[in-house]
Amino acid sequence: MICLELWYNSVLVLLAGYMKNATVAISTFSICLNIATWALMFGLGFLVCASIRVSNELGRGNKNAAKFAIKVIFATATSFGVIFAILCLIFSYQMASLFSENEEVDKSVSELSILLVISVFLNTVQPVLTGVAIGAGRQSIVAFVNIGCYYLVGVPIGALLGYVADLQVKGLWIGLICGVISQLLSLIYITWKTDWDEQVTIASERLNK
Repeated sequence: MICLELWYNSVLVLLAGYMKNATVAISTFSICLNIATWALMFGLGFLVCASIRVSNELGRGNKNAAKFAIKVIFATATSFGVIFAILCLIFSYQMASLFSENEEVDKSVSELSILLVISVFLNTVQPVLTGVAIGAGRQSIVAFVNIGCYYLVGVPIGALLGYVADLQVKGLWIGLICGVISQLLSLIYITWKTDWDEQVTIASERLNK
C-alpha cells in the first residue's frame, strides 16, 4: 500500500526527465517533492496515531470512541496542514534556494508555489484516512484505491498535461495533485460508508482467534 504511493512519485520524476529542459524539470520536480515530503512526515505521524487509536477502540468494542478519534485526528491534521501551507506559500522562493543556487530552478519552483501549497496541505491530511483504514484492517482496499487513483488517474493526467498540453512540470504536478485528491475523496467516501458496528464485530472475531 505504501510502496504504491512512493512509486507514484518516482514515476512522475521519471516522466520529468523527458521534458524539454530536463535538468531544470527534474531539479524543480525533485525540490518540490522534497518539500511536500517534509509535510508528509507529519502526515505519517498522524497516520500512526489514527491507526493505533482506531484499532484500540475497535478492539475494545467502542465504535463511538473510534469515530471520535477519527474526527479529532483529522481536525488536528487539517490545522497543521493549513499552517504548513501558509508557510510554504510565504517562503516558497527561499526554500528553493536551500536546494539549488540556479536562478532558473529557483524561479521554476516559485512558479509552482500554489500547486506545492495544495500538495503540502493534502500530504498532511490524506494520511489520516489511510491510518483509519489500517486501524480497521482494510489495507488491501487502500492498495486498490492507490492503484486506481494514482496510476489510472494521476499519471495519465500528468502525462497529458505535461506533454500534450505542453505545461511541462506544472502539468505533471497537476496530475500528481489529481491523483492525491481522487484518493482522498475515495477514502473519505469509504470512511463515511463504513459500518462501524460491523468493524467492531470483525475486530472481536480477530481477537478471539
